Amino acid sequence: MELLLLSSSTKHGTGFLEHALDAVAELLGDPKRLLFVPYAKRDHDGYVETVQAAVRPLGVTVEGIHRADDPVAAVRDAEAVFIGGGNSFRLLATLHRLGLLGALRDAVTGGTRYMGASAGTNMACPSLRTSNDMPIVQPASFEAIGLVPFQINPHYQDADPNSTHMGETREQRLAEFLEDNDVPVLGIREGSWLRVRGERADIGGTTGARLFTRGADAREISAGTDVTFLLDAEPKFDVP
Repeated sequence: MELLLLSSSTKHGTGFLEHALDAVAELLGDPKRLLFVPYAKRDHDGYVETVQAAVRPLGVTVEGIHRADDPVAAVRDAEAVFIGGGNSFRLLATLHRLGLLGALRDAVTGGTRYMGASAGTNMACPSLRTSNDMPIVQPASFEAIGLVPFQINPHYQDADPNSTHMGETREQRLAEFLEDNDVPVLGIREGSWLRVRGERADIGGTTGARLFTRGADAREISAGTDVTFLLDAEPKFDVP
């Protein structure tokens, strides 16, 4: 599989996809048509325009799946698919309703290149359970596409030791997830991403990630690190 899973589509001080444009170009290679899935946001046409403007320097033409007469066929025929960020619950509910989970899984495992950002990165995991989003709608289930056998927490933020905010930190929330699930969680910071090339996986970008596993201290993962071992994970959900 060829995957590019971005923590986010933007980084402070840069435009849409600008911080990762070289990685996007490397993923897409020769394909000049990109099928974009805008369901995480309400304004589908506007979202397509934003993506088109971002990848125009690469000579890529963007097609919105919401305009396809047969979305499943559009996925089956795509050279590359990009699922954008927004609300993960809205996105997953739509993918379930349109019967696109299996179509996306089959296409990507069959060679279609996949890019996700934020909510789109959540979709590449087995489950939605490590999303940061509010459940504004109720999907048929939390089952996602499952392109990688572990969870990702996009937009991962380290706790600020000087903060007086008394809410849970991201690390506390992920520790709570691991109390009831035995699944590695890769918290990817803004400005970084996971790149999967066949049987190899690496952390790209500049800010790195943090890896959470059950029964162990969190582990720092710097940019450029080989994390291929995560592809051998065996996720176990709802375990005591």
